[in-house]
Order: sequence, then structure tokens, then C-alpha cells
Amino acid sequence: MVIVASITYPPESSKEMGKRFQGQPALPAHIKMTGPFLRASTNQGIQTMALYEVEAAKMADAATVVANRYANYMGVPGYKYSINIWFDITEALAMIGM
Repeated sequence: MVIVASITYPPESSKEMGKRFQGQPALPAHIKMTGPFLRASTNQGIQTMALYEVEAAKMADAATVVANRYANYMGVPGYKYSINIWFDITEALAMIGM
């Protein structure tokens, strides 16, 4: 399973976001992060995306860990985020009995 997390914030919040990012604790060994990846857009500000890979059996813990990471940015002006759980095709097919 994969947790896909995305953030948007205005350019003027970049330094504060960077400080908070650098202060994040290390992830537990059972969560593999790819990213974060960043892009700038004139109409949406700064956007970031990160993928967190985790075994299904540890998803509840991983979801809590990831949610807490993104809660650390609360209070930064213009900060918005979303966290979504995605299933790979094997997991999705198993859910429908295939």
C-alpha cells in the first residue's frame, strides 16, 4: 500500500516550511518514503508530494505517523495538505475476490 501526501503553500511560507521539514523525526523502518518532490506554480504556489510505502498489516500505524508529520506544519500561513491511501493492483483485486 502507498500513502500519497501532498502539500500546497504560498512562496512566502517557504522558509518556515523548510525549518519545520528539517525538524521532522526519522521515519520508522517499516515506512519507506520516496520524495518529497516539489514544484512551483504561479497560481497554486509551492506544491509538494511524497509517497510512503508500507505493508498492509502496518497501515494503521503508518497512517498515524504520516498524519503526525503533516500536523507539524499547522499554523504556517497558507498551508494545506491531503493524505490518501492507495492500493496496488494486487491488493485491489484481492478486495474483490480475484
